Amino acid sequence: MEYIPHPIDLTEVEIDEALEKDLERVAQNIHETWAKQRQLQGWAYGSTYDEAGKKHPCMKEYDELPELEKDMDRATVTQTVKMLLFMGYSIEKRG
Repeated sequence: MEYIPHPIDLTEVEIDEALEKDLERVAQNIHETWAKQRQLQGWAYGSTYDEAGKKHPCMKEYDELPELEKDMDRATVTQTVKMLLFMGYSIEKRG
């Protein structure tokens, strides 16, 4: 059976400029959360992905990741925020 994804089209959902500026920080935290969970599972840095040896090339600081890897975290953040806005939520910064 072939899986055909059907994501909601969020291209018309806009993120305001103030929130847009903070998305990189959220993307970085997504990476940190992922890496922490992997560490707890026994994973460590390796120059190539090795599932059996629990080595992963992205087990390093966010700033050291290739842009392609950062883009995946950025896309996760952006799509999550857009979906929340699409569903009627509002996001505002306090303090």
